[in-house]
Amino acid sequence: MRTQPVTRLFDLLDVYQENYPSKANALLKRKAGKWHAYSSADYIGYSRAVSLGLLALGVKKGVNIATVMVNSPEWNFFDMGIMQIGAVQVPIYSTVSYDNYCYILNDSNAEYLIVANNEIYQRVKTICPNVASLKGIFSIERVKGIRHWKELLELGLKHPHPEELDDIKSEIKPDDLATIIYTSGTTGKPKGVMLSHNNFVSNFKACAAIPDYTSNDKVLSFLPLCHVYERMLNYVFQSHGMSIYYCENIEKVGDHLREVRPDTFAAVPRILEKIYDRILIRGRNLKGIRKTIFFWALHQGHKFELHHELGLYYDIKLCIARLLVFNKWKKALGGRVRLIISGGAALHPRLTRIFWAAGIPLMEGYGLTETSPVIAVSTFEQGGIKFGTVGPVLPGVEVKIAEDQEILCKGPNVMIGYYNRPERTREVIDDEGWFHTGDLGVLEDGKYLRITDRKKEIFKTSTGKYIAPQVIEQKFRESPFVEHIMVIGENRKYTAALIVPDMEHLLGWCKVKGIHFISPEKAVRNAKIIKRFREEVERINLELGKTEKIKKFRLLSAEWTIASGELSPTLKLRRKFIQEKYTEIIEDTYRSQEYNYKVGEE
Repeated sequence: MRTQPVTRLFDLLDVYQENYPSKANALLKRKAGKWHAYSSADYIGYSRAVSLGLLALGVKKGVNIATVMVNSPEWNFFDMGIMQIGAVQVPIYSTVSYDNYCYILNDSNAEYLIVANNEIYQRVKTICPNVASLKGIFSIERVKGIRHWKELLELGLKHPHPEELDDIKSEIKPDDLATIIYTSGTTGKPKGVMLSHNNFVSNFKACAAIPDYTSNDKVLSFLPLCHVYERMLNYVFQSHGMSIYYCENIEKVGDHLREVRPDTFAAVPRILEKIYDRILIRGRNLKGIRKTIFFWALHQGHKFELHHELGLYYDIKLCIARLLVFNKWKKALGGRVRLIISGGAALHPRLTRIFWAAGIPLMEGYGLTETSPVIAVSTFEQGGIKFGTVGPVLPGVEVKIAEDQEILCKGPNVMIGYYNRPERTREVIDDEGWFHTGDLGVLEDGKYLRITDRKKEIFKTSTGKYIAPQVIEQKFRESPFVEHIMVIGENRKYTAALIVPDMEHLLGWCKVKGIHFISPEKAVRNAKIIKRFREEVERINLELGKTEKIKKFRLLSAEWTIASGELSPTLKLRRKFIQEKYTEIIEDTYRSQEYNYKVGEE
């Protein structure tokens, strides 16, 4: 095994060279209906050729190179190839707006742009002439009018002095800038988060020590690699020499899970909620004894506690539930999954329990782009997990809770700062080096971090009552009728909500009730459907405090997606965008008696 420590991200290539030199299926991608594998030697060779090709173009240390790419082995070739010469990768989501493309490319002074395909190139080609720093564009797939990435490889292979690369690598320090990741911009302009090699390395090393991964394991990667969460885990997987299967289209995740049969994968809570919802729908469609058994098993799962705390009788019932029901859940995920990692947003404890009960360990973590990203995460150690929390603080990271309950973090994972925005950096990193996360939380038992809400998302009603919307929204998302919900009410007399129904579930309910489902647009205006949602709101309101109760709601027919702008790339609500897009509906909701649901006096 490798004896020299990994201190820069591209040292992972040496890990492959020394520990997994003959690995044939290091990185894989779907091509023409089959999985195409790149070996560890391919990975090292392509990365080196990219480095030399960039040097041939005159790229030097500190130059920023933007990439708009899908998950693929090529993403890694450029990631390592750029960093090996001290240049800086600026990964950009393919789904950002035209204005954000303009802003990021200009703010970062990107000299080169790498795009995945023609679809992405068509989105950015009208912007490129307005980016003064841009010298060239390359594409992974062949695109008319721009250079193919193989031309860059050829430049690298023809480099007259390839030994220069080794000299350059030796001069790169752990604290040097490795990447600039622009936040998704849920409010205002995106901020460029500067992360060093050491930021990432400290984080992935601490995380890599938690699971018992081996080089024989397979992982399916489908969350965007341009997001810090999946990217850090990508380094974890590589450090263990695992086979990484890259899924370009998140819509095909179900098919790929059954095909690849991975040992692990990472997801955001909304994806796990949708998996659970689909399972629930299948259960409701069962008949007779099979339906009874399904919901009996579900009931056992919701009671699950770790370490056999409920006694032998419960353990026997759980074994029966797994045999009759839960094993089918595992089969739907490929049959081999022994760990799912959840991050990017809060996960409801009910989901964590049910997955553990099904024999599928579900580990939740918490962090931000600015913290590379993990601050706290559950572990497999005794006492390493507590339902309802994100686990213990990661080794090497410090956390303290401020007087207003804001979570503060200090450690080698904390960013260098915001690119071109020193004043914003000073706003979030105080004189003692504590990063102010903007999230509120508590340390339970002095050990387990529990997130209570996002500081900036808490609002005050006109009566002076503070509302934490995420807590309310999480309860409503437990309902199979609710696909998305955003709680509103800032400076209003009471709280209300915009609700996007789960149309698949609603369609099934309409069939059972004999209601003709014509279209989503007509469904949200159907009196019987509105009445059913009133009943659902009433049921959930019983679990909420007086000021938290939803007193009015409006059903929306249009799906909220990344492409339509309501969701960030990690499926979080873009609240400011939604507020602006639905301003008229929000105003009408508070004015009108239509869709009105009252609890007590307004």
